[in-house]
Amino acid sequence: MGTVVITGGTDGIGGGLARACLDRGDRIVVVGRDEAKGRALVAADGGTAATFIAADLSLVSENRRVVAEIAQRFPVVDAVVLCARFYHSRRTVTSEGFEHTFALLYLSRFLLGEGLLDNLERADQPVIVNVAGPGPNPVDVHWDDVQLAHDYDGTTALMQSGRLNNLLGAGFVPRHPAARTRYVLVNPGSTATSFAGEYDASVAAHIESMKRFGKPVAQSVAPIARVIESPPREPLSAFVEGGRIGVDDAAFAPADAARLHDLTEGLLSALAVPREA
Repeated sequence: MGTVVITGGTDGIGGGLARACLDRGDRIVVVGRDEAKGRALVAADGGTAATFIAADLSLVSENRRVVAEIAQRFPVVDAVVLCARFYHSRRTVTSEGFEHTFALLYLSRFLLGEGLLDNLERADQPVIVNVAGPGPNPVDVHWDDVQLAHDYDGTTALMQSGRLNNLLGAGFVPRHPAARTRYVLVNPGSTATSFAGEYDASVAAHIESMKRFGKPVAQSVAPIARVIESPPREPLSAFVEGGRIGVDDAAFAPADAARLHDLTEGLLSALAVPREA
């Protein structure tokens, strides 16, 4: 029995993966905002192998609380699977001052991966699975406006987060050269999930089409479950719809990964500074 932490694990691909892990005998720790779905998941399991931690992962403070709780309760973590996402057609800012998509789809994944690394390193085959968006992506990183304060578009924010997570994976390896934990980026492809979000009319119509024609959740879950059970040997790898892709092109550029890390540390350090009254 392994311990698998899953964000966004009450619904969609995360929910399907949570059920698959329970079926094969793993212990799961699901982190999410929907307490009703979280309680239902634990109740269905009988409370023996499923744990739910309620949290708003768009907040840095909540990520830090979750890391502390998991680190204390589960000394050994075999896998951390990062699935949580939420679409905003209109730009939304968290109470901590971060654009919501940037906070949830990037900052949270940075904080959880870094924060739980010690627990992962105690496992036999530790792995971080970042369900983001490796593969073809027409959106560049907006380095001068990474939180899209001046020209926000929901799809651009989502796709830029995919680019940021590529660089997060690329930067993880040089930051932790002695780590045994494997970092795996996964693009499951179009999947018929609930597509949590707040959509304008044009985007909502596109989402309904994706719900009708996307692949079943179980089909997207299967390759992720295989990665957890048998992580790749390479420190960093990426998969699109179950097929491996290279991680040596511009999307994974070491210089950009280092630049993103410096930017991230600067934002987090600024958040820690008390504001003047």
